[in-house]
Formats: sequence, structure tokens, C-alpha cells
Amino acid sequence: MERTLTILGIAGSLRRESYNRGVLRAAQDLVPEDARIEIFDLAGIPPFNQDEEKNPPVRVTELKERVRAADAILFSTPEYNYSVPGVLKNAIDWASRPYGDSAWNEKPVAVMGASVSVLGTARAQYHLRQTFIFLNMHPINGPEVMISNASERFDEHGKLKDPKSRELIRRMLQNLIQWTRRLEAGKN
Repeated sequence: MERTLTILGIAGSLRRESYNRGVLRAAQDLVPEDARIEIFDLAGIPPFNQDEEKNPPVRVTELKERVRAADAILFSTPEYNYSVPGVLKNAIDWASRPYGDSAWNEKPVAVMGASVSVLGTARAQYHLRQTFIFLNMHPINGPEVMISNASERFDEHGKLKDPKSRELIRRMLQNLIQWTRRLEAGKN
């Protein structure tokens, strides 16, 4: 049997009851047996300050260590003002600095999101994908998981109940695992 892959899940929201945290919890339940998802909470990461990039705060060091240790990354992002939430972009910036010491380099990545809007984080996901180019990350292209009308797709306990969304997440995770293994095989 192949070794168990570690996927680091990061929600782009600090809200304790956020739908995007709920989507990551659903992903933990849906991940195939040959992988596991660990969730990193962005709470406590200060605003990026280039003066501090060579001596980052402890929480930033922890983020970079967790990213480096992971086999793949899974972002779950809300959409704020047609784009990526500041807290998520801030964490991405910290973990990519100083120049030449990016923890994101060559990481396989998938992105999903949930929103109360009818577009389900489409614009935020596409903006996030643009950053993958400079970060030299390797995204999977599908299936796209853009959960719209999120208030209707979760139960009163914050559990994702929508079968179609759950199936898309399951397929996305299978694709991320296959992609990660293909990339690893190419390095050997």
C-alpha cells in the first residue's frame, strides 16, 4: 500500500462558524483512506511586514513548517468584494517570503469555497488561482467546488448536508491525491 498523504487544509476565514471551515471538516470526512487532511487555522497571523520577513513571528514560522511538511494544499475560500479574503492573502504572502524561501513552491493544490451568494466564490477562486502561477504551485483543474447558497446546504450544526457538494468534494480530493502522486513519481 502507498504511504498516506497529508493534505493541509486552510480556510480563508477567521469566523468560527464559517461555511468554509465547515467545507474543510466535510473534506476530512470524505477524504480517501490513503490520505488525511490536517487543518491549519489562520488566527493569530499578524499583517505581513517585510521588515520582519527574515525574523517572522512564531505563528508564521508554524504555518511555513506545516505547509512544507504537507504533501498537498487544500484552500477553502470565501469571497470578499469579488476577491480573496485579506486574511488568506496575508498568510500566502507570509509563507512565500523572504524571496527565494517560499513554502508554497511546487506544492500540489486544490481550491474550493462556499458562499451565501449564487456564484459560490467563483471570482475569489479564480483570483487565488492567479497567485498559484507566481508561487509555482500545481493546481488541479476540476472538479470545481463552488458551493452557492451555503445557508441552504449546511444543517443547524454546521455540517455540509448537500449530497451534490459532498460528491464534488470527494471527486476533487481523489483528483488531488492522484495528481500529488503523479507529481511525486515525476521527481523520482
